[in-house]
Amino acid sequence: MNEKNCTEDIQELSDFLLDYAVSLMGVGAHTARVVRNTVRIAECYGYDVDMTIFQRNVTMTVKNSHDSSIRRTYVRKLIPMALNLRVISKLSALSWDAYDDCLPLNEVKAVYADIMAEPPISRWFVLLAASAGNAAFCRLFGGDIYAMGIVFIATLIGFLVRQELMKRHMDHRIVFFISAFLASLIASAGVHFNIGGTQDVAIAVSVLYLIPGVPLINSIIDVIEGHVLIGLSRAINAGILITCIALGLYMTLIISGLGTDI
Repeated sequence: MNEKNCTEDIQELSDFLLDYAVSLMGVGAHTARVVRNTVRIAECYGYDVDMTIFQRNVTMTVKNSHDSSIRRTYVRKLIPMALNLRVISKLSALSWDAYDDCLPLNEVKAVYADIMAEPPISRWFVLLAASAGNAAFCRLFGGDIYAMGIVFIATLIGFLVRQELMKRHMDHRIVFFISAFLASLIASAGVHFNIGGTQDVAIAVSVLYLIPGVPLINSIIDVIEGHVLIGLSRAINAGILITCIALGLYMTLIISGLGTDI
């Protein structure tokens, strides 16, 4: 690509790049993707970007490629959002569109605003899809049709409670504990009422919908690609959530008296 002239205002560009990077991190992108996409957009307008991303904030320096004395450095707090792979894909495609077609910054900002303004997937669709997926996991691990039905109901109620508690901005660790406890407690009904022959599988699988798979994958990618600090912090946070899930399941086993039976 030919060297670009710095035609866009550095202040306006810096503000947009910060918004863009924070949005990508918030919806679940791994760190290297955020850095690559942000640098790619900056290069369209003749600027270089240096970024340092931590668990709670991002530090960004934007500087003129031809005159390093023209620069801006900002620190922005990261805002957690719901995982959204569709937004990650569209924001990544936007960086390539800007790079390949040399789009003016105003047009890029307009497309970005449209992407972020798109309504999320229906919570009811997500609820049903998560319940059906967890029931399928039950079958994958050897559960019978009765266990699948129990897991579907347990996941449906547990996930619904999780959605409601998250809407009320309750601490996500407490949310994971409560959701795991409630889902596993409902699944334990199969043992008490002797429903089917794989009640143990139903109880174990009932909490799988809570496993933080994306943060765990992102943590590994971050460490491999050299973003060790945020990779380790993501792994630790995911480990804390898994511990909360385990405590919720353990609480069910203690209360229901199944700890020695399963």
